[in-house]
Amino acid sequence: MKRREFLSLTTTIAAGALASSAFKPAKAAGKELRILTWEGYADDQWVKAFQEKTGSTVSISYTGSVDEIFAKMTASGGADFDVIAIETSSYKRLTQEKLLQPVDLAKVPQSSNLLPAFRSVSAIIFDGKPYAVPFAWGSIPLIYSTDTFKTAPDSWSVLWDKKYKGRIIVMDDANNAIVTTALLLGIKDPFNLTTDQFSQVKAKLLEQKANVASYYAGFDDGVSIFAQGGIDLMMSMGEPQAPMLRSRGANVGLTIPKEGAIGWIDCWAISAKARDTDLAHAWVDAMLEKAVGTYISEKTGYGNTTNGDANEKIGLTYSDRLVFLQAPEDFGRRIELWNEIKATPVQQ
Repeated sequence: MKRREFLSLTTTIAAGALASSAFKPAKAAGKELRILTWEGYADDQWVKAFQEKTGSTVSISYTGSVDEIFAKMTASGGADFDVIAIETSSYKRLTQEKLLQPVDLAKVPQSSNLLPAFRSVSAIIFDGKPYAVPFAWGSIPLIYSTDTFKTAPDSWSVLWDKKYKGRIIVMDDANNAIVTTALLLGIKDPFNLTTDQFSQVKAKLLEQKANVASYYAGFDDGVSIFAQGGIDLMMSMGEPQAPMLRSRGANVGLTIPKEGAIGWIDCWAISAKARDTDLAHAWVDAMLEKAVGTYISEKTGYGNTTNGDANEKIGLTYSDRLVFLQAPEDFGRRIELWNEIKATPVQQ
């Protein structure tokens, strides 16, 4: 199960609470809002409440990948959609192709609900203007066995400790592995590596490989391997893996090491060719209602960007310790490096 699949299976919104407090923009009779998004980010209850409050109709297209979003936006220059939801690392590419327009925060009064960590995210600001508004977030944390560790490991270096050789699993993800290793090495900009820094990261990952029992793909795969026993540490795909493991009898904790960890933020953005920018802004505004944020956290286990109490209730109090994803300098090069690492025999 991928992060998106987990989200689509767990997001269930209570209509009554949302309808009573959210979605209060002006009426826009006869208008249509076209949304391109991930499953779980345009729940039927949200859509119905929005339509009732605005007098509009909402048309939703779901996507399965960032590449699909880019392809659909490129095909019409953004003319087929008014609002999209996408992760921060994709904004540089979308703005360079002039597929998005700046968000006018004066038309998004609920943006005042944004928590401090999400008020000025550099990955979505270009020429001093915001091109999106943060909506949901999470991290790539370290999960550990509390049977082995009485206190949480405080550094990613534990994944290189020979004491745990063969008792470590790491996600099969080039960019996440490289960024996390760069953080451990103290590289200030893990998204724009120099040739020398690429060499440092490669050497470090090859060193780690001797400790790794398995590279896993997907939420379920990682949970299954860990829960079978014999694993003490996991570079996790996200917060939901911890409760999934506990439900299978594993005693685990989750931590953000002192070097920090990767964070992701899904945001709402407005197409450069949106037919009704006021209606598009109204949707973005509605998504920043605290009631929406509360249910995002309660139903998915992910962080929201507007209600700190809801985040605290599920233990997501560390957004200020995350390094949020940005577009890397050369994604293809990162894939090549990762494939080379996986193909290199372990030195005994």
